[in-house]
This record gives sequence, structure tokens and C-alpha cells, in this order.
Amino acid sequence: MIKMIGVRCVLLLLLGVVASTQGANILGLFSSHSPSHLIIHMSVAKALVEAGHNVTVVSMVKPKVMHKDIHLIVVPMKEEQERIMESQMTEMAVQKSSLVSTMHRLLTSMDVMINAQAELLSDPRFQRIYETKFDLMIMGYFINDFQLGVAHKLKVPVIIDWMSAPVPSIDSYTGNPAELSYVPLMGTVATHPMGILKRAENVVKSLFFDFIFVVFDYKITRIYNDVFPEQEMPSLKELRKNISMAFVGCHLISEGPIRPLVPAIIEIGGIQVKDKPDPLPKDIDQFLSKSQKGAVFLSLGSNIKSSTVKPEIVQSIFKVLSGLKENVIWKWEDLENTPGNSSNILYKNWLPQDDILAHPNTKLFITHAGKGGITEAQYHGVPMVALPIFGDQHGNAALMEKSGYGVALDLLSITEDSLKDALKKVLEDPKYRRAIGQFSSLYRDRPLTAKQSVVFWTEYILRHHGAPNLQSPAVHMNFIQLNNLDIYVLILTILVLFVLLTRLVAKIVWNKFGGKAKISNTKKLQ
Repeated sequence: MIKMIGVRCVLLLLLGVVASTQGANILGLFSSHSPSHLIIHMSVAKALVEAGHNVTVVSMVKPKVMHKDIHLIVVPMKEEQERIMESQMTEMAVQKSSLVSTMHRLLTSMDVMINAQAELLSDPRFQRIYETKFDLMIMGYFINDFQLGVAHKLKVPVIIDWMSAPVPSIDSYTGNPAELSYVPLMGTVATHPMGILKRAENVVKSLFFDFIFVVFDYKITRIYNDVFPEQEMPSLKELRKNISMAFVGCHLISEGPIRPLVPAIIEIGGIQVKDKPDPLPKDIDQFLSKSQKGAVFLSLGSNIKSSTVKPEIVQSIFKVLSGLKENVIWKWEDLENTPGNSSNILYKNWLPQDDILAHPNTKLFITHAGKGGITEAQYHGVPMVALPIFGDQHGNAALMEKSGYGVALDLLSITEDSLKDALKKVLEDPKYRRAIGQFSSLYRDRPLTAKQSVVFWTEYILRHHGAPNLQSPAVHMNFIQLNNLDIYVLILTILVLFVLLTRLVAKIVWNKFGGKAKISNTKKLQ
């Protein structure tokens, strides 16, 4: 009898916990203009809807990942802003770009991306969200922390969702240690432990990010003050200290590098990968099914249109691909003007990337090395040939090649011979498929799937109303306190005072006793 009562109490407790979080009203503010970023954020929203929550999403782009029960509000960019963005993306496709040059663009010609995210907040379609009672806000992060003011006005805790491993800004918001001596920053590819040159590169890159962060902080703070002029609003600096949690798109146990993570950082790498692939569109399914010698999948991502790549490079790629014995699925946006006709090439303006990579006949992925695409290829064990274009893609490609999962080439200097050799090497040498297959097994081996992690920790934040118990004390410490500079100054001051005091005492003793001894000796000599 007592045992039965105990079981009932446990069941009632569990039901109470479930009831406290099921059906929560969650706002997803996903204003990044990048469709690939939106895929990650919408996958988080989809997981929460499937867990029984009510999710409203505000975005600036119509998402490719969707669920019938998500309430979607799309507030697109203005036409002029779209034109500027497309122009900048075209320029990056034909010029050598690095992480530094990309950051510079975001501060200058591409700052329209940041400004549009600010203008979104005053749009009448967005303003209506203040009429709804929400329990939590999830903010897709991309240089838009001024949007933290929305969570404050709604009086809800906030989770930020980031696409890859923690970067300096995520570390700053969560109090996560940087550990520059053995954790390479974005774009740094290094062996472990890092040698002196790589550690020096890491330190220099860290200083660069610190400088960029200060510049962005000035711009973002100014935007925040313009968008939220109310006197009762706290400073943006204070709002950053109240971020409850950060979801990061990585799984460092398998991807590396191993690094410390504070409890408020939750890894959800692979959140966009489906538990079971969706059925492919009929034409793609038939094309892959008849690819008895295998298929090659080419996609340069969602930000860069294939048609913006230099025509001579496109023609080199076409000549090589049309000569393969394998079939090729090529993501090409302008179907009226394709690179050429070939019986082994299927052009499509949009492709279900994860589902195609999951197909057993897909033998190789030609990618721009975006984090999302590389993650999906790694998950499904598909070797790659990377053609990076800008931002973190060069670092992603170099790390992919170093790990033995494929070959990286420079898109702007690619030739028929170099591409043909790379494809032949990756398709015919079993070491690439073997290496990425081993990684796939490691990547999937975790106590909770990415979706389970999203649901559990979101509901944890809901149950505990922000869970301040997870927050690192480092969030509330300034630079001097965090690095113990005041302690070092105090120790140095004590040492200096001790040395000075010792010298003073020695001088007094010398004058008192050494002087008398000198006088006594003088008298004896007389």
C-alpha cells in the first residue's frame, strides 16, 4: 500500500513538471538574412513544437524548414536593402574573401544587414507580438544583441541560438573561458597541442576579435538606444548579463577541439538533421535511384547564387562534372540559363540537402564549406570536396581536409585538372569514406540527441524562470576582476613596499651601527 502511494506521488510529481512546461508560449526571433542560419533556428523551433509548445517565429526570410503548427510572421527586407545584399554577395563570390574582410564588410557596405534587423522591431507586424503573453524568447544570434530589449519588454528569459562552436561574443555573454593556449579561434586550424606560432596566431586573432567586438558594441549600443529610448529600460550591457542560455551548433567531443564549457552553453550540433529522412521529390528520388555508379551532389549554399560565380569557373566545373561516370545533382538557381546540358546532371533551384546526403547512392558532396552543410555530410558519412567562398568557410574547409574527410580547393583559382584530380582522389580512395564514417559514428554517440537537448534545456529554463543558477560568476565580473589584475597589482605593490622598507631599515641600521664602528676604528688608528 505504501509502495503504491509512493508510485502515485512520483507520477503526480512528474505530471506536475510536464504540465508546468507543456504548451508554453515561445517567441523565436530569427532575423538573420541567411537562409542557412534560419534552417538551424527553425529546426530548434520545430523540435519545440513537436514537444507540444506554442511557437511564434518572426523572420525576414521565408524558411525552408517549417511545421504546420508554427505561427510564422515574415517581415522581409526592403527592396533596396535586398539589392545591396545581393550585390555584396556577388562581389564576395568573385573576390578573395577572409574572415577579416567579411567583418569589415559587415561594418561598412553590408551593415544594411544589421540595420534591417533593427528596423524590423518597429514594423507594425512585429509590434503585435507585444500583445501576446510569452514565456520565453529564443533569439537567433548574428550581430543583433540589441534585440535583447524585446525579451525585457516581454518580461521573459532569453536563450540565444548560434550556428557553430562558441565564438568570443558567445564566450563573453556566458562567461565561458577562452583558453587561447589550446582552443583555436574561428578560422585557425592547428594540431594539438598548438605550437608557438599557432598560439601566437591565436592571440593576435583574439586581439582582432576584441577590437571588432568593441566597434560592433558601439554600433549595436547606439541602435539599442534608438530602438528602446524608454527611460525604464536597462542598459544593453545589463541585458547581456541576463542571457539564460546559449545553444551552439557543435559537438566538440567529436569535432574538437576539446575545451571547457560553462553549464549555460548547450551543444546542439546536428539539430537540422532529421531522425528519418523525408521522402525525396519524385524526380530527385528517381535520379538518385538509377545512379548505380553513385551520385555527386554540388551546392554552394543558400547565400551565394551559383550564377554569380565567374563564368569561366562555372564552365570548368561543368566540363569536369559532365565527364563523370557518376550522376550529378547541381543546385543552380536560374534554370533557364544552366551551365550546359548533360545526361548525367540534374539542375534544381532548391534541394533538400539533408535528405539527399542521407541517400545511400550519394558518394560525394561538393560544398562551399558552410558549417551546416559540413555537419550534415559528416553526420551521413559523405566525403567532400570543398570550395570555400567567404567568412568561416575557409577555416571549415581546411579543418575538414586536415581531418581526412575530403579535399579543399580555392574556388577562384580552380582548374579542370585540379577539380578532376580532387574528385578522382576522394571518389576512389576509400580512406576518405572510412575516416568520415568513423567520425559519423562518434558524432551520433551522445546521451541526448540534439533535439532532445533543445527540448530538455528549454523546458529547464521555463521551469526555473531563467535558471540563474546556471550562470557563471564571470558574467558579472569586469576585465580587471576576471583576470585578477587587481590581485597582481596588490602583490606587486606589497613586494615593492617590502623591498623599499627593507632598504630603508637596512640603511637605518647601517647608519646607526656601521657608522659607530667606523668612528671607533678611526679612533684606534689615531
